[in-house]
Amino acid sequence: MAMPADGAINPEWRLYARSASDDKAGVMAILSAFDALRAAGVTPALNIKFVFEGEEEAGSPHLGEIIDQHKDLLAAEAWIICDGPVHQSGRKQVVFGVRGDVNVDVTVYGAKRPLHSGHYGNWAPNPAMLLARLLASMKDDAGRVTIAGWYDGVESLGEAEQRAIAEAPAYDDELRAQLGLGRTEGNGKSLLELINQPSLNINGIGSGDVGALARNVIPTTASAVLDLRLVKGNDYRRQVQRLIEHIRGQGFQVIDHDPTDAERKQYPLIAKVTARAGGYNAERTRMDLPISVAVIAAVQSTSTQPIVKLPTAGGSLPLSIISERLKTVTITVPIVNYDNNQHAENENLRLQNLWDGIETLAAVMSMKPNP
Repeated sequence: MAMPADGAINPEWRLYARSASDDKAGVMAILSAFDALRAAGVTPALNIKFVFEGEEEAGSPHLGEIIDQHKDLLAAEAWIICDGPVHQSGRKQVVFGVRGDVNVDVTVYGAKRPLHSGHYGNWAPNPAMLLARLLASMKDDAGRVTIAGWYDGVESLGEAEQRAIAEAPAYDDELRAQLGLGRTEGNGKSLLELINQPSLNINGIGSGDVGALARNVIPTTASAVLDLRLVKGNDYRRQVQRLIEHIRGQGFQVIDHDPTDAERKQYPLIAKVTARAGGYNAERTRMDLPISVAVIAAVQSTSTQPIVKLPTAGGSLPLSIISERLKTVTITVPIVNYDNNQHAENENLRLQNLWDGIETLAAVMSMKPNP
């Protein structure tokens, strides 16, 4: 968009770029807020350390190692994380937890070579159909995961967390209209309630070809990438094992490699299941801790509207790695617009969110230490 003659910048303009919101916005807001404080001659009352880690989207596989090597340097009363969007209503928010995450690849097998669907249909097993049935067995019509033990051990929300969800702006109807959804899952529960439960989603499915490339063949394999989101009380390794046991219960021999000829002959149904590196557990900080109260007050000081306080975000961050190894707490102060298309085409950052974020983080950096 061309700059107007008077040089005015419209706060509704957006910056479009890969990682514009997730998470270049957070990095620039942190640095800009600190520069603004320094330019204004404001000396923070706290000892502030900045940590920028660039492997979060890969599961932060080296974060634990880095922390172990520099525990004294990284020790802190709390870690304030700048990642994720503000509430869908546009209000600023403070988030006290994140879900854990682990991704799992599942591949099922048909014949060793593609077969003509006319000559061999109704005789040769179709792996795409096998995978579709297997995946359908993992959730019911309301979206609840049917894998045995999936919800076992989940830590219930406390009174403060339940009250925070109840007080948050109701926005589900607006979201359904924006997204063109005639129905949502969860048996009537709100989005904010459901992100406090473990989930299982399909990130992608592949088998054969579609569209102009479609051919009359029975494909040799079918694969899916599953996204397992966890909440406090889940263990990501145990959750993967529950998934494996479910697949076995559907009659599949589960292996971690492409099947040999002997295995193909021995087992009618074979599934290769491999968990990707970088899995981690969920983390949640109490909302009534002195540091939590101080962060809430700092963010609220920058807004005329009541801010939103959430016990858990829908997204995932490896904050359990930080809290477990440093025996500290983590609190997230997100700043970007909720409709930023993160992880997708046309990722964007609304300028007003960037400006508000700089103000918010400057306020957090200016907090008074706890008595």
